[in-house]
Amino acid sequence: MRYVIQSAITGAFLAPSFDDGQPEWVMLLREAVAVDDLETCAQLIEDHAEQWHRPQVVDLQQLHRVLN
Repeated sequence: MRYVIQSAITGAFLAPSFDDGQPEWVMLLREAVAVDDLETCAQLIEDHAEQWHRPQVVDLQQLHRVLN
């Protein structure tokens, strides 16, 4: 699976940096490095997201699903 963490307030994505792997907030989805597991997402949120961001995990494989 591939996941990204998105702030429900700002729309920014919390992801490891392409350069050094350190978590950072980026505005563009194409700049957000996807995370492979939910445990890593949970750790990133716990360590690097303030509660006011209202972080949510987005499963990139579910974006193509058509909802009826």
